[in-house]
Amino acid sequence: MDSKEIQELLKLINRLELAEFKYKQGDLQFSVRTKFYPTSRGGVEMVPVPMAPPVIAAPVAAPAAPPAARPKAESEGESPAPGTSGPAKENLVEIRSPIVGTFYRSSSPDKPAYVKPGDNVEVGSVVCIVEAMKLFNEIESEVAGKVVKIMVEDASPVEYDQLLFLIDPNG
Repeated sequence: MDSKEIQELLKLINRLELAEFKYKQGDLQFSVRTKFYPTSRGGVEMVPVPMAPPVIAAPVAAPAAPPAARPKAESEGESPAPGTSGPAKENLVEIRSPIVGTFYRSSSPDKPAYVKPGDNVEVGSVVCIVEAMKLFNEIESEVAGKVVKIMVEDASPVEYDQLLFLIDPNG
């Protein structure tokens, strides 16, 4: 083993964050202890690092504009950024994802969406599909009313209990 190979080995040991490495081949043997090697106090010295809560990515939006000047894309199903004024939620019913998967607004790319903002839905109407493990699960509305907002973009991953639609039962 030449010096260049030893340097490459040391870089690998550092990159893998090994505590100790021992090498033996024929007459050549050596050991390396890194900063991760246990201290005399019986363990690796741990330094607490404060962690921020996980951040869930949200679409970036411009500051709230008057309702007449809002971009059309928002009415097409994009969710407003936190802090922007959205529809009043007091009288709206939420449809949430019952499973983790991929959200689809239609049964295939060449078919129309099941619902659009402004459409009326009945109890039991299919509003979207959530694909999970190659199974396409139809999500049905549990309330009759008017679709106010679609909160997820087509072909986006969704989590369990994630908000998908806002429905106005008085609409």
